[in-house]
Amino acid sequence: MNTLDWTLLRAFLAVVETGSLSAAAARIGATQPTLSRHIRALETALGVTLFTRSARGLDPTEAALGLIDAARAMGEAAETFALKAQGRAQGLRGTVRITASVMVANLLLPPILADLRAAEPCIQIELVASDQAQNLLRRDADIAIRMFDPTQNALIARRLGEAPLGLFGTHGYFERRGRPRTVADLDEHDVLGFDRSDALLRAYAAHGLRAARTDFPIRCDDQMAYWNLMRAGAGLGFAQVLLAGRHPELEQAQIGLALAPLPVWLVLHEEVRGNARIRRVADFVTDALGALLRGG
Repeated sequence: MNTLDWTLLRAFLAVVETGSLSAAAARIGATQPTLSRHIRALETALGVTLFTRSARGLDPTEAALGLIDAARAMGEAAETFALKAQGRAQGLRGTVRITASVMVANLLLPPILADLRAAEPCIQIELVASDQAQNLLRRDADIAIRMFDPTQNALIARRLGEAPLGLFGTHGYFERRGRPRTVADLDEHDVLGFDRSDALLRAYAAHGLRAARTDFPIRCDDQMAYWNLMRAGAGLGFAQVLLAGRHPELEQAQIGLALAPLPVWLVLHEEVRGNARIRRVADFVTDALGALLRGG
């Protein structure tokens, strides 16, 4: 055997990591019969049995376990190769995938992307609205807008500015319940909380405030639903000042609570910075979103 088809190794690695043909096929976008043929072809080429069937699915044999690290190294090399090739694509044509938080994707990016489409009609955009960090090293996205400091290596990060936070309610809410003047007054108000996330509890604790989950009468982890609950007058909610300032029905509660602003970063993999269309989109979003954060 002089050469080994990477497609076969890719199938092997997917089955090892998922434990079944069906899950592996879903991961790499192949059919289950095709994946099964690839595994048999690899076993024939190597002259070893790689998997045995069990109640749990497919278990790797000792021979397979000895090949996993090498296969993973080849997979990482293949991903690096693809990133480098993508980074050398020079045309302002094709698709760029952007991921951003639910709030940014819904409330800040749409007009920016509309302007981008007008300026660059040959560039297509895929927008992923998610509060989960997409893995740029795995090419889950080309560009990420993040509200936290990047930690992964091999990433280029541009700090676009900061998004100040405040506590807001509708005029109708304040007319019904009065306006809190101090942090202690919040005990007499409905503050919207999070459901399974403990982020708000941790934020309270960081400010020396004691709170339990049940102190928040309405709880929701979906940021757009949280935003709409606040705008509906269901309670006081924490929101970006930039976004709340666009809605005259909202009023900031002046209670002397100092909230750390959210940093806003644009992040991309260093291997794709030479890609003309990705660089063009990154520069466009940087300029437009940066101007918004600066109040321009």
